[in-house]
Amino acid sequence: MREEEMRLAGRIFCDSHMHTEFSTDSEAPVRSMLDAAVERGLGSVCITDHMDLDFPPQEGEEYSEENPPFQFDTEKYFKVLGPLREEYRDRLDVRIGIEIGLQPHLGDRYRELVHAYPFDYVIGSVHLIRRMDPYYGKLFEGRSDEEAYREAFVESLRCLEGVQDFDALGHLDYVVRYGKHQAEEYSYRKFADEIDEVLRKLISMGKGLEMNTGGLKYGLGFCNPHPDVVKRYRELGGEIVTIGADAHRPEHVAYEFKKAAEILKMCGFRYYAEYKERRAEFIKI
Repeated sequence: MREEEMRLAGRIFCDSHMHTEFSTDSEAPVRSMLDAAVERGLGSVCITDHMDLDFPPQEGEEYSEENPPFQFDTEKYFKVLGPLREEYRDRLDVRIGIEIGLQPHLGDRYRELVHAYPFDYVIGSVHLIRRMDPYYGKLFEGRSDEEAYREAFVESLRCLEGVQDFDALGHLDYVVRYGKHQAEEYSYRKFADEIDEVLRKLISMGKGLEMNTGGLKYGLGFCNPHPDVVKRYRELGGEIVTIGADAHRPEHVAYEFKKAAEILKMCGFRYYAEYKERRAEFIKI
């Protein structure tokens, strides 16, 4: 193997999940995220800011009708990102995506949204269980983590049945990040029945599975979802795995991507997927 090929072996060159100042939970200027990607030697990124339609105010949070949570001006988004894509084209392939918050009743609204704009990639993520975001903690009050996790996986299946217009399912076991005891009451085996239903549904829909390194950042010791889930997706016939750091700040762009490559190969994958113009491109690790 040539020296250059050896240097590139085992690398992931696209961060397909990141947030900027267009997301309610980020203050990062777009340029700061793009510059961080260039510094880390990435070839491409996809900016995927939050669009969670009908996201209810959570306890302790106040929003106005004029400034709803986790939504942004889509016209402005493209007006800002379009010129930056051209500016960086010799250094970085900048793709424009979106992360939609799945709820079963939003299928028609998301279909209209994602077909109205030329997105490169659409992540579908479950952020709400019974209208509660696990991040805020109320979901876990008066119940065990296990009960909350199981409900989250059941809700994920409901969301897939209600919304079809996305490319890959984001951070499948997101709920575990915020459990009272995080992974103490979590394993693939414990929730195999529920998780397998979600994976089979994804595969039947032709959708990908995101491996999100944010789990490592949040102290779980594994990506979201757990490697056992990624491996099971492969065993069931899944082929599309995207990689994203879920960065909300520049220092987290491409977070632990070397480890992500190792995990993906351990799970039986030799390729990861990037999306451009809503089409999957398979890149050898």
